[in-house]
Amino acid sequence: MFTGIIEGVGTIRTIKNKDEGLEVEIACDFDLEQLNVGDSISVNGCCLTVKSRLGRCFWADISKETWEVSTFKNIKVGDPVNLERARRLDSRLEGHIVQGHVDGVGQVVEIKDRADSTELAIEVPERLTKYIVEKGSVAVDGVSLTVNRVENNKFFVMIIPHTKLKTTFSKLKVGGNVNLEVDIIGKYVEKLTFLDSEEFRKKSKITEEFLKRHGF
Repeated sequence: MFTGIIEGVGTIRTIKNKDEGLEVEIACDFDLEQLNVGDSISVNGCCLTVKSRLGRCFWADISKETWEVSTFKNIKVGDPVNLERARRLDSRLEGHIVQGHVDGVGQVVEIKDRADSTELAIEVPERLTKYIVEKGSVAVDGVSLTVNRVENNKFFVMIIPHTKLKTTFSKLKVGGNVNLEVDIIGKYVEKLTFLDSEEFRKKSKITEEFLKRHGF
């Protein structure tokens, strides 16, 4: 599990095709002494597993599924990426619960400099709009952000100077794509509400007749 508080920015050093996915080498700008083979690490919001490490570089595989649902399909050598190691249970949560499971790709449609921050407008796939609410949480390229407002299929977030400095957001441009992970709590609430709905009961194969036939 992650919290969306980025530890540093890495750089894609090599990309190799492997089976149906990719193998990437990433160089970090922070000490990896505590990062072990088999550990999880969030790379632009995608949870990857460290397969090997040397100095401040590590290698990880990107599966076909991750490649298809994320911005990894467009990565190039030299691209910067946001990095966060898995959170320890004895540390502060700080951001919000982030799993590193990308729900979809959004597009930056506006970037506006404000007095003390930068406002981003991000267009999202229609299927994700119901999970994004004003003052709720969303992970953008692995960064935990608070939704400032929502307009149709766009949401707006404010990027403070510290976040911009410590992440890849300083490189974002209008038209660029970002990985999105909506708040997992919202998806659980939706599922539980559906299971308690008349719609689910009508669809369910477990009926009173079925239960009687099986001795209940």
